[in-house]
Amino acid sequence: MTAPVVLSTDGLPEKETAPAWHDWMAQLFSGLDTDLYGDTRFDGNICVAYAGDVMLTKLEAGRHRVVRDSHRPRESEAAYLKIVAPWEGQAQVQQNGQQASVSSGNWVIYDTSQPYEVANPFHTEHLIMMVPKQSIAERGLRLDGLMGRNVGGSAGMARIALQTMRSTYQELDNMTAPLARRAGELLVDMVYLSLQAMSGQVTAVTQKQALYDRICAYVAGHVRDPGLSVDQVADALNCSKRHLHNAFAGRELSLGAFIQQSRLELCMRELHAPALAHRTITEIAMGCGFGNSAHFSRAFKAYAGRSPSEYRALQL
Repeated sequence: MTAPVVLSTDGLPEKETAPAWHDWMAQLFSGLDTDLYGDTRFDGNICVAYAGDVMLTKLEAGRHRVVRDSHRPRESEAAYLKIVAPWEGQAQVQQNGQQASVSSGNWVIYDTSQPYEVANPFHTEHLIMMVPKQSIAERGLRLDGLMGRNVGGSAGMARIALQTMRSTYQELDNMTAPLARRAGELLVDMVYLSLQAMSGQVTAVTQKQALYDRICAYVAGHVRDPGLSVDQVADALNCSKRHLHNAFAGRELSLGAFIQQSRLELCMRELHAPALAHRTITEIAMGCGFGNSAHFSRAFKAYAGRSPSEYRALQL
């Protein structure tokens, strides 16, 4: 089997940890841009291994976000379906208008050939798997609408796939190259069957997960509305607030906290954008749904660890 690639900020001078992480993300994952929430010190460890054409990465890191912008991929750049399956922490994925949040016991999938963003607002320990897109697409499964989705992991084929991903990664060191390649082919089969199930060709997504996905999509589409609230979401989706809260039961954030975090994440993106440097911080905050600048400043500093002006100056 190909020797794993191991990268770590351990032992690096403090001022070099953040630049090193930026470089590693860009090299390993086709030019990804990284945002460290304004932190200048960063702790992270990456171990990359291969099961044939399938790339498996264990990532342990502080809070960070990665962004693939709208640039077109190079002709020589292969397209992958990328999976994030947290052991600890949380990942929030946005792609094609879809927004999904996953924690331990679930996995999310997205397409690396399309723009996307993954936010990791807490310390994380993730298993990341990359499967050649062609290996799934050539089987006739329509991928439209399946990307940027929480596939699940608590039951059915999604749970079997999650268990197989984890056990394969843990046993790769003991596999010969032919056996590792065969294990990679099995992982492709597991991903295909999970997506087939999610598409409704085998079974439907659970009602709770379906409602959660609808809520996330609504929040993503209306996050700039200062009137966005639990009540508004309930009215728009024609369900009770109790059902909304049930959909978020067992997750790290309540719906109200999720709405505020979505607004803060949008503000961070816009404060980071050179094209919006002419806009004041207050204009950006109001445009992202905040109705009170003092409340925004307190919430932003609590979330990002810096004031909005400090964060903007550091990013720009």
